[in-house]
Amino acid sequence: MEQSAWDKIVFLNSLADYRPVRYAGYVLHILCMKGGMSFTCGYARYNVVPGDYVIMPNPSLASEFSESGDFEAIIVCLSERFITSMSIRSNYGIIGHMSLLLNPIIKLSPRDYKICVEDLQRIKERIADESHLFRDEMMGYLLLAHILDLYDIHARNKMFHSVSERNADLLRRFIGLLYDKEYAGSRSLSYYASRLFITPHYLTEVCKKVSGMPATYWIDRFTTHEITRLLSRKEIPLKDIADRLNFSSFSHFSRYVQRQIGMPPSKYRSLMT
Repeated sequence: MEQSAWDKIVFLNSLADYRPVRYAGYVLHILCMKGGMSFTCGYARYNVVPGDYVIMPNPSLASEFSESGDFEAIIVCLSERFITSMSIRSNYGIIGHMSLLLNPIIKLSPRDYKICVEDLQRIKERIADESHLFRDEMMGYLLLAHILDLYDIHARNKMFHSVSERNADLLRRFIGLLYDKEYAGSRSLSYYASRLFITPHYLTEVCKKVSGMPATYWIDRFTTHEITRLLSRKEIPLKDIADRLNFSSFSHFSRYVQRQIGMPPSKYRSLMT
C-alpha cells in the first residue's frame, strides 16, 4: 500500500524519537536552533551548533547521538521514495549527496537559516491539513521548494561542477552498489567499473570531478564504516569480521584497518566504550 503523505514527511519531537529500523529508507534532516548535539559517522565525530543543518542521506551510517540539555531543533524524516517520485529536474542531487557523505553538516548564514526555518515550518503547518484533497501533491511541491533552496545554499558554498545526466546516473548506480554492500565481496576498482560497463579510469575521473575524491576513496569509505560498525559489536570475533568482508587473511584485514583508521582493529575495539 502506498504511504500516506503524513508518513512520507515525519516531524520528530526529539532525537530520542528517531528509530533506525522504523525510518529505514528515510533521509534525516536536523536544523539546530538552540544548544548543541554530536554524533559519530564512520570513525569521525561531528559537533553541531545553532545554525547548522545536518542532512544524513543514510542515517544508518551515523551513531552515538548525544545532545545538550537545552538542545532544540527541527527534526524531520523524509521518505527517499517520496523525494525520488518528485522527479527533480536537476543533477545536483548526486553532487550534494556525495558531498554530504563527506560532511553532513551545512553551515547556514543568517539569511539561509531564516529561509530553512520558514520552509520547514510551512511544511509542518500544512501537513496537518488532512482534509486537503490534493495533499500528496501539495506536500510534494512544498518539499520540492525546500530541496531546491537547499541545493542553492549548498551550491553557493561549494565549488559547483555541472554533471551530465549520463554521469549523474553512473554515480547514482556506483553509490547504490556501495549501499548494497558490494564491498563485502570485492573492493577492486575494476570490479565496480565492470559492473557499470565503463573503464576504471573513467569511473575515477567522474568521481574526482564531482566529489574531489577518486572511486577507491568511496569504496574504502563504505568498507571502513562497515568495519567500524562491526568492531563496535564486541561479541563478533575479529577473524569473523575479516571473513565476512572477504579479506584473504586476517593479517590483510589488520593492515587494511591500520591504513584506513590509523590503528589495528584490536586497538580500535579496545578504545570503544
